[in-house]
Formats: sequence, C-alpha cells, structure tokens
Amino acid sequence: MTNWRWWLCSLLFFATTVNYLDRQVLSLTYEGFIKPEFGWTDADYGTITSAFSILYAIFCLFAGKFVDWMGTKKGYLIAIGVWSAGAVMHAACGWGTVHLVSGVESVAALKAGAVAGETMSVVATVSVWLFLLCRGILALGEAGNFPAAIKVTAEYFPKKDRAFATSIFNAGASVGALAAPLCIPPLAKNLGWEWAFIIIGGIGFIWMFFWTFMYDKPEKSSHVNEAELEYIHQDSAAEAAEKAAAAEAAAKEPKFSLWECFKFRQTWSFIVGKFFTDGVWWFFLFWAPSYFTNQFGIKMTEPKGQALIFTLYAIVTVVSIFGGYLPKLFVEKRGMHPYPGRMLAMLIFAFFPLFALLAQPLGVSSPWWPAILIGLAAAGHQAWSANLFSTVGDMFPKSAIATVTGIGAMAGGVGSMIIQKVAGNLFTYAENAGEAFRFLGFSGKPAGYFVVFCFCGIAYLLAWSLMKGLVPKYKPVVG
Repeated sequence: MTNWRWWLCSLLFFATTVNYLDRQVLSLTYEGFIKPEFGWTDADYGTITSAFSILYAIFCLFAGKFVDWMGTKKGYLIAIGVWSAGAVMHAACGWGTVHLVSGVESVAALKAGAVAGETMSVVATVSVWLFLLCRGILALGEAGNFPAAIKVTAEYFPKKDRAFATSIFNAGASVGALAAPLCIPPLAKNLGWEWAFIIIGGIGFIWMFFWTFMYDKPEKSSHVNEAELEYIHQDSAAEAAEKAAAAEAAAKEPKFSLWECFKFRQTWSFIVGKFFTDGVWWFFLFWAPSYFTNQFGIKMTEPKGQALIFTLYAIVTVVSIFGGYLPKLFVEKRGMHPYPGRMLAMLIFAFFPLFALLAQPLGVSSPWWPAILIGLAAAGHQAWSANLFSTVGDMFPKSAIATVTGIGAMAGGVGSMIIQKVAGNLFTYAENAGEAFRFLGFSGKPAGYFVVFCFCGIAYLLAWSLMKGLVPKYKPVVG
C-alpha cells in the first residue's frame, strides 16, 4: 500500500507552521525596527492588532464555505496565496509611505531618523493605514487554512486516523510559535525587517508549488494505488448508512435561524466564554515580545530575547496537550456526565491564568519568571479553549452547532479587538504619564502591563462564573 496521504499530511503541517510564522513577524519586529522607523505609539500597534483580530474572526465565518465552493485544491491555493501576498506586502509599507508623504526623501531617511515634527506624525498615520491593509489581506487568507486542512484530512484519511492526522498538522501551530523567535529577529537584524516579511511570506509560495503537483483527490491521484484507496475509503459503506441515519435524524432535529440562537441561555454562555478569554491569548501572542523589550530592555534580536519567547511557547505546547484528557478522566474514572466533567475541567484551567498576576512582581528579580508564568497562563487558555468549543456540541443539536460556533468566534473577535485597542492606548498613556500613573507598586508603562495582566488573570474565572450562572446545570437545547 502506498502512503501518499501522509505526504499530504506533512504539507498541511508545513502550511500551518507558515500560518503562525507569518502572523508573528510583526510582533517580533515591532519594538526594535518598525516602531522607531515610523514613529508609532503602542496605541497605533494596538489599532493594528485589534483590526487583525476582528477581521480574522469575520473571515473565518465564510472561509469554510469558500473552500467548499472552490474545491480543496483551488481553495487552499487561493488561501495561502492571499495570505503569503499579504505577508510579503508588509515589506513595501515603507516604500509606500515615502511615496504618499511629501517631505520624506527616501526609506533610508526614515531608518536614519531624519524625519521629525509634523511630517513624522503624517508618516505614522499613513504607515499605520498601509499596515492595516496588509494585515487585512493576511487575515483574509489565513482564515482559510484550518477549514481547508480539515477538509483534506476528511478526504484522505479514514475516521480512525483523522484525529491523529489532525493532531499532526495542528502541531504546526506550536512549531510555528516556537520557530518564530529563532528565525525572524535574526533575519530582521541581518537583512532588515522588510526581508523578514519577504522571506517568511515567500515560503508560502514555495508551498503552493508543491501543493499544485502533489494534491489531487484520492481517486484521481497517480500516487495513490488501489490498496491505499481502499484503505482511505474503508468507511464508505458505513458512512453511507450513517448519512442516511443522520439525514433522518436531522429531519427530526429542530432548525434555528441565526437570530433564534440568541434566545437561548446556552448560546450566551458560549458567547461569554469566548468574549472574555479569546483576547487574552491574542494579547500574549501580539504583545509578549514588546513586553520583554520594554520591561527588561531585552531585544528580540538578542539570544536571550529569543530564548524567552521560545520558553514561553514551549510551556504552552507541552502543558496544553493535556487539556483534552482531563474531562475524559472525569467521565471515565469518576463516571461524570461529559458536560459537568467539561465544566469542572474548565474551572481547573481557569485558575492557570492567575499565574499572570505574579509575572510583574516576580519579574523584578528575573525576566525568566514572566516567561514561565505567562507560558502557564497561555497554556491554560489553550486547554480552556479546547473544552469551551466542545460545550457547543454538548448542548446544541447538530443543525445549530456551526451557527453557534460562528457566533462565538465573532464574540471572541470582538473581545480580542477591545483588549488589543485598550492595551495599546493604556500603554501609550502610561508611558507618557510616567510616575503619575501608578498601580500596585508599579509606575509608568510597567504599571500599564500589570493592569492588563490582572484582567488576563481573572478573565477566565469571571467567564466561568457567568457561564455557570447562565447554565447552572446540563440542559440541552431541544427547541
């Protein structure tokens, strides 16, 4: 039997790795390169990250439909082509700013700090809008990655192998997060931040070349022999029977419109869970490099800065693996119903972000403490998030799961947009206020970070309490 399906799974892994690399180039080049060149404030950066968050959430609502409409091969090609183009386009933002702002002679003048006064204010505004355009294109393309990858998995793997195949390509997210601090800052330091966007973004175009020649549907692929095709389609007869049974069950299931879903407390429970917590993950993803630079003077181009970010995401990767096992343990060992077991697991994971409350106080002695503690907090989010998504399937009929999940994704995007924007404005205000802005023994920008860390620390317990108040005990939606 041939094993072509695993070669395609490796392509999905690399696509997901590139996906996470592309979205992190900005955060790892912001503080040391882009901010001083364009005269940005943290409020400007907060605007850009908040826009990416909400646009990504909106595009995710339609990405799956687009991939189904275009087909797997073309849909995936278009998705990665769009996001790779958006990633590379960031490199032209300096050139575009020079040509749109009068009084700026060249990109070299921006890099040399030869622009000042009102002209620099215009440079900051124009460059922010150009980066917003590029981030929007990046978000548009990246939204298609997971729907396309999951579709390929369903096409090439029997049911018993799909979870394993999904875990392999999904590991690309962790690998991308780990690889980013090791490769992006050195590229920016040695070649310029523009080349970091071009090289990392360009990997996607290389991937497209392999995808074009390697992917075809199993029945049409010259690399798949009869034995592998038979293995891939081993569920066909059972799936046909299941589809017939599912169609019969679906006919009996209640149907809800988008607006009807909002009348259920279970929907609002999921909305609350996503709204208060999604932004915490995105905050750590976008702001951690800036935090270590501002708080400890450690640049991401330094080995220590790269090691700190690597350590943070290594903890996230290792600890969050166990997130899906805890509810299973409660169900199998303690005989709990899946939903109460899941809620108990979520309560446990809701305590993990409290570690973020200690990041600032313990950071006084060493920057490694924040790296470890924020890593534990972020790992708690990943475990929380995996279980939160599963609560939708626990309480809603299949006919409404996708709709409610989409509503929750939008709520998470709105929550993320708010926290990114508020954080950016707060950091700018705190930096300008200096000693006049104080919070729990810290002043200036460190105090601003502590404020946001405090929200991140309690957000999950707040969300869990509200969810429990909305749905005190297991109550499935029946119409």
